[in-house]
Amino acid sequence: MKDGQEIRHVSTTAVIAGVCGLALVTGGGIAWWTASRSPTADTQSSAPTTAPVLSPTPAESPAVIIPVPPPNAVQVPQAQTPQVQTPQAQRPTPLASQALAPKSPQPKPLPQADAQTVQVYWVKGAIGKFEAVPTKVALKQADKPDATLQAAFNSLLAGPKDATVSSEIPKGTKLRSLSVKNDEVYVDLSREFTAGGGSSSMTSRLGQVIYTATSLKPNTKVWISVDGKPLELLGGEGLEVAQPSTRQSFDKNFPLN
Repeated sequence: MKDGQEIRHVSTTAVIAGVCGLALVTGGGIAWWTASRSPTADTQSSAPTTAPVLSPTPAESPAVIIPVPPPNAVQVPQAQTPQVQTPQAQRPTPLASQALAPKSPQPKPLPQADAQTVQVYWVKGAIGKFEAVPTKVALKQADKPDATLQAAFNSLLAGPKDATVSSEIPKGTKLRSLSVKNDEVYVDLSREFTAGGGSSSMTSRLGQVIYTATSLKPNTKVWISVDGKPLELLGGEGLEVAQPSTRQSFDKNFPLN
């Protein structure tokens, strides 16, 4: 029993002793290794230490930007569209506007008709003496013969404006109609034409009508009527009136005194 316990005690002691010996050996090895490494360490410590070159991190080093020219772009020629220039309206100056502005065509003056005059006959002289005095009456335009003679008779029946002449045609006498046919004049007067007066007055008024009616053509024949009826006898004395009458027939039948 005791022998067994002793054996166990010896074994435990031997294990402990082995562990201690191993620890010593290990410690001595470490000490030797440390001693053998220390000169190198001293050498390294005595030598100037050189800081390792470390590349700067992107955050620490300033960024240097070198402009790099862009690659030459290959320009493709584009088809040019012809530009149509729209003429812009220029603001004309006052003088230029007058030169550029189209002038409105000026109406051409109408050719003026030749001024035409017609003669109207009046009476001048003492009672019983007939003297035909022509007075020219200007017309606005050259009309047809009948229109011209109508204007002349309107002036005759209105009376003279000259105080040196007179008319034996009774006031109120009207021109009913006047026409020219085949170079013959047809005159129709109102009934006032035959009113009042003696033979001298009747002769004078008849001469005024015949001479005025033939003022355009002295040889024209004149047909005289009153209220549409041919005038054959004039006045109470019954002066016979030739139909048609002319200047020649009047001068022959009623000679001037």
